Order: sequence, then structure tokens, then C-alpha cells
Amino acid sequence: MEPAPARRPLRSRITRLLAALVLLVAVALAVGGALDGAGAEISAAARRPGGTVLLLSAVLANAAGLALSMLSWRVLVTDDGGRLPLPVAARIFFIGFISKFVPGRIWGVLAHVQLGRDAGVAPERMLSGFGVGLVIGIATGAAAGLLTAPAVLGPYTWAFAPLVLLAGAAWARPGWVNRLVAAVLRLARRPAVEPGSPRAVRRSILLALASWGVSGLHLWALVVLFGAPAGPSLPVAVGGFALATVAGSLAFVLPDGIGARELVLLAPLSAVMPLSAATAAVIASRLVCVLSEVATTGAALLWARLARPAPAALSRTTLPEGVR
Repeated sequence: MEPAPARRPLRSRITRLLAALVLLVAVALAVGGALDGAGAEISAAARRPGGTVLLLSAVLANAAGLALSMLSWRVLVTDDGGRLPLPVAARIFFIGFISKFVPGRIWGVLAHVQLGRDAGVAPERMLSGFGVGLVIGIATGAAAGLLTAPAVLGPYTWAFAPLVLLAGAAWARPGWVNRLVAAVLRLARRPAVEPGSPRAVRRSILLALASWGVSGLHLWALVVLFGAPAGPSLPVAVGGFALATVAGSLAFVLPDGIGARELVLLAPLSAVMPLSAATAAVIASRLVCVLSEVATTGAALLWARLARPAPAALSRTTLPEGVR
């Protein structure tokens, strides 16, 4: 009867090792596929005047947007006053985020719940943060997509009005976001969700909008590099990237929404540049996003490891006073 407790940690370690291996393989395939698909476009772009600077700016812009997205999610998770240090939050968020390269979005949810439990955050709170954050990301991304409407739809821009109303409703009545997520979790027979406060939801919305704006700058740098006019292409690139990313996130069965995102992105970009150049920019965007996502995840993991208290510091805080 004694060996049973020892076997459970072993099974847990084996499960985590297998999950890490699957994730590493998925990431390697994503990077390899992106390099294979966009290597020629990136190489040609780097040789253009200012190409290297614009490519580096694109990588940094998308990484900064990802950091803002992490902060948007963290606001929801820490809404009850619980502490989740930034390095720990970054580690949880980006491991869950990078899980998108594995087909099926359930892996990101499982990663958040398990890593959150290790950090002392209740599974209900992690599910709440993930669900509410997903709704906010879709609503704000769809609203940001309105920036593409004048170039794509012209006088029919009003057709995008429901997207603005969706984001506006989330801001004016944050409670509906919580109720929507709670209803979905009840249907899935998951634990009751802990709703986010209106203040937390609104802060998360602002950070999500900032995230879309900053992330979209990476595509703007690329389309300018491939010959698009800087002024007219700015709103199209920012809004188009947000709209295409939302479309990719809704394509649950596709790893990282590959294919769906590119298809949605071509329409707005074709309004400000030739189709061939727009196609090259879209392909290059996939590679830039993958590289910046992997690099940001690696930086988050390194940050979390370096931020851990040293063993000596831990022992000083846990030993009884008389033993120190």
C-alpha cells in the first residue's frame, strides 16, 4: 500500500514530459513550416533598402503586442486580489499560448489550469480568465477590424457596425461577458466560473485593444517593405491583422488557424497593394509571428526561471526561527 503515493508523482512527471515533448515537436514543425513557406520572401525583403530594420521592427512589434495581451489576461486572473507575479503570469500565459500549435484549443486551457494550480490559483479562476479573455479578444479584435472597412467596403462600411456594437456592449455591460462564459462552462459541466468585476473587464478590454494596435504594426512594417504606401496601409494592416487573427482563432481544428488567417488577410491588403505583393506580405507575416511568439515564450520562461527565489532564500523563509 505504501508505493502508491510515490507512483502518482512519477506518472505526473512522465505526463508533463510527454506534453513538453509534444509541444516542442509542434513548435518545431510550426517554425519549420513557416521558414519553408516564407524563407524566400524574407530573404528577398531583407536585401531591400531598410529591409533588415523593418523586419526587426516587425518582430519586436508583435512581441510587444503579445506582452500587452498577457497583461490583459492577467488583469482578469488577479481580479479577486490574488497575487500572480509578472514572471509567473508570463510563463503560464505563453505556455498556454504556444500550445495553439497543437491541433485543438483544449491544450491551452489545460496548460493554464495545471500551471495555475501549481502557482496557487484555483482552476475556477483560471477557467474564468481564459474564457473571459477569449471573449474579450474576439470582440476587440473584430472591432479593430473596422479599420479595414473604408478600404474594403467603401460606402458599405456600415456593415461592420455589429462588430462595434459587440465591443461597445462588452464595455458598457461587462456582466454579459461573465454570464456568457459561465453559461458555456455550465454546458461543458465545468466548475462554476468566478465572474470578473466590471473594472477588471474594462481594463482588460483597453489592454486588448492596445495589443491589437501594437501587434498590427508588424504587418504595417511588412506591407511598407513590400511596396504599399505608408499612410493608407496603416489602418488596413492593423485592422486586417486583428480581423484575420480572430478568424484564425475561430478555426479550432487548424493549428494556429493556418490558412484561414491568410485567406482573410488577403482581401484588405489587396485594396492597398498588388495581389502578388500582398501574398508575399501575408506569407512573411506568418513567419514573423511564429518567430516572435517562440522568442517571446522563450524569454518568458527564462524570466520566470531567473525570478525564482534562490534555495537559500527559500530555506531562510521556511525554517523555524530557532533553526536559522
